[in-house]
Amino acid sequence: MSHINDHILIVEDEVEIRRFLRLTLQAEGYVVHEAETLGRGLIEAAIRCPDLLVVDLGLPDGDGVELIKELRQWSAVPVIILSARSSEEQKISALDVGADDYLVKPFSTGELMARVRAQLRRSQKQTVGGSSTISFGHITIDLARRVVACDEKPLHLTPIEYKLLTHLVSQPDRVITHRQLLQSLWGPGHMEDTHYVRVHMGNLRKKIEKNPSMPEHLLTETGVGYRFVP
Repeated sequence: MSHINDHILIVEDEVEIRRFLRLTLQAEGYVVHEAETLGRGLIEAAIRCPDLLVVDLGLPDGDGVELIKELRQWSAVPVIILSARSSEEQKISALDVGADDYLVKPFSTGELMARVRAQLRRSQKQTVGGSSTISFGHITIDLARRVVACDEKPLHLTPIEYKLLTHLVSQPDRVITHRQLLQSLWGPGHMEDTHYVRVHMGNLRKKIEKNPSMPEHLLTETGVGYRFVP
């Protein structure tokens, strides 16, 4: 598959990793740009207008989280974090400030490319513009009428279940943290009430998933949040 129009910016200070990423992405047909510092990464992002950024957190002139904070002031371009930092707190911190996905080093080439394709698909769908109807598996959501159907039969969701579902499906393939969901659905006064999300997600899965104990669409990112996979 050709990705001749897709430009990817790598922000990584380790030469060998940067070279590996460049060769891997170029082999798939992507146009690749590089930066080795936070400062240069922001400059390249502004100049190149890439379709996706791949960012390391440990940069010589600052933390990758700071890069994302700066970037999010003027761009919604997808960002995938690559980092040796594997704690839940570090993942949540990066995702909460605007990263779209997080991949822990070492990682496989196959997983990296799958994540890249997923983020580019999500971004391109948003650019094209959304339909008032979303379908996945045996579920259809009519956003205009606020109706959810399973195999064309109306499905009763509570108001919070509907908001939770539509919030997730509006950002396919993106990790949404517990804090982001609590902020959007319940407000800033409930930022520590992660059990709210777990309870309602459990109920929602029973209505949406064919096998709630092994969900195909509403996936758990352990300790971090959830991801919707169409």
